[in-house]
Amino acid sequence: MSSNKNSTGKKLGAGLLMGLLALSLLGFGVEGFGTARQTIGTVGSRDITADEYARTLRNDMQALQGQLGQPVTMEQARLFGLDQRALEQLIDRAALDTEAERLGVSVGDPTVQAEILAIPNFQGLNGGFDRESYRFALENAGLSESEFETSIREEIARSILQLAAVGGASAPDGLVDPLLNYQAQTRDFTMVTLGPDDLETPVGQPDDGALTAYYEDNLDRYTLPAGKRLDYAWITPEMLLDTLEVDEDELREAYEARSAQYRQPERRLVERLIMPDMTAAEDAIARINAGETTFEEVVEARGLSLEDTDLGDVTQDALDAAGNAVFALSEPGMAGPVETSLGPAIFRMNAILAARETPFEDAREELRDEVALDRARRILGDNLDLYEDLLAGGATVTQLADETEMQAGQIDWRPDTQSGIAAYEEFRDAARAVEAGDFAEITILEDGGMFALELVEEIPAAPRPLDEIRTQVVRDWQTEEIQSRLQAQADDLIAEVNSGTAIDALGLDSLRFADLSRSDPVPDLPRAVLTRAFELNTGALDTVANGAQVYLVQLHDVAAPAPDEDSTQQIRSALETQITQSYTQDLFGYFGSALRQNMQIQINQPMIDAVQQSF
Repeated sequence: MSSNKNSTGKKLGAGLLMGLLALSLLGFGVEGFGTARQTIGTVGSRDITADEYARTLRNDMQALQGQLGQPVTMEQARLFGLDQRALEQLIDRAALDTEAERLGVSVGDPTVQAEILAIPNFQGLNGGFDRESYRFALENAGLSESEFETSIREEIARSILQLAAVGGASAPDGLVDPLLNYQAQTRDFTMVTLGPDDLETPVGQPDDGALTAYYEDNLDRYTLPAGKRLDYAWITPEMLLDTLEVDEDELREAYEARSAQYRQPERRLVERLIMPDMTAAEDAIARINAGETTFEEVVEARGLSLEDTDLGDVTQDALDAAGNAVFALSEPGMAGPVETSLGPAIFRMNAILAARETPFEDAREELRDEVALDRARRILGDNLDLYEDLLAGGATVTQLADETEMQAGQIDWRPDTQSGIAAYEEFRDAARAVEAGDFAEITILEDGGMFALELVEEIPAAPRPLDEIRTQVVRDWQTEEIQSRLQAQADDLIAEVNSGTAIDALGLDSLRFADLSRSDPVPDLPRAVLTRAFELNTGALDTVANGAQVYLVQLHDVAAPAPDEDSTQQIRSALETQITQSYTQDLFGYFGSALRQNMQIQINQPMIDAVQQSF
């Protein structure tokens, strides 16, 4: 049967389509794998083609390349799990396609056409569909029109199926109300602060006996956690910089390649409003210049917003026929009307951005670093196979460093170690995971560097010697002693309040807070005090110890959320959205898992290997 989308389905389909386009149109064309329709797998009744896998994998690799700022090889893609992620995406999609086909979910040509016409990538300067942009974008993505239109039809069908699976998800009041009450309730309370200056006698230095006893009683506080002694070999692009020569021609070539960065012509911040005809344009600009109306009002009268008119910062050449008129202005103002390719237009110039040119000599050092770093990353990428082959041949990480440019090192790593190579999250993750007997593997660092590590031995937890941390232990003893004495004073004050004295009549500085929620940031209010205020019953009094200070807190009032207030409604709406999204994700996860369990999935590993070898 054929299924028409409702408005909700259309929004969902459009969102999914834009995700599809964002991926496909960012990628380059992918060479086909022969004239036959070769597949890397089958899910139910749907084949997953080699070209689909190659395109998805290439898009993921380019996304990673953008994050790392360097080319990504297939070996690196495998280390990041991109090959499996691409395969899982296509299996999930094929499972949805099979189910949609089984249920007869489809859409007609008018729906497909409407979706294509709404895609910004295919729109011209006038906001309408541009067939040349459409054809060029598809050619650049390696897709024929029929292939792309089929993918849209299938994507819409998948979105309808997804909506059917999760469309009933909503946040129940029984869950929203308690969370709303927790987040939006407010408290009214008073806080009194006791500090070291409130002690009758100051706390001095502990004698050796007291300090040693305190150290031994709190030994767990001064004990280093268990760790690992690790041998490692590593290399980063920066380590290669001094070994690389960058000649003058390379620097000048890089300078020219970045001409848009180093030679920026004079620009203007410009807004353009297309008018129905020249008479209307002349009338509009005359009334604006006479002060009878404003540019904003003319834009609004045309049924547009300022965002629709904004051209951003543009050069004179970019404005074509209007360039002379706009750039003739020596200060912000109106220009035109001018006959443009889109029709008569008036222009508002909002700012002048002066031309800026960075001479080659001034850019030389920056260019040298960029060119050298780029070459260093490529060298490391090319050497990856060599490093892995040496490790596969039985080399230790020390031998790996001896036979390559990598540098060897040893580190006593503990969970709190974040210096040296342990400053890299990838190294810390590998250090946590490595076990005795594990073979060393190359891991890629976020800056394009690489490392391999081996476990030498486990390091047991051990207390730090008192002599090494005497200053810290003395400070801790003093803080605890101050806190103990202040707590005794606070207990006396509580007894006084309980006997009838008002908390703000104790002769101490007090602060009154009203209408505070749990999340309100208040500079003078420690978070521990706010938390305790939300735990007390109305009228109750308690103390909160925080370092060398003790706080008295008395709760005066509890206020439930006002349902009609904008802030309450905003919190409720946010909670409902979060809960619904969570339900939706869970439901769709269960739905997808059930589909895969009930479908036959076959994977053609040799063809997958062939696709990967083409990168």
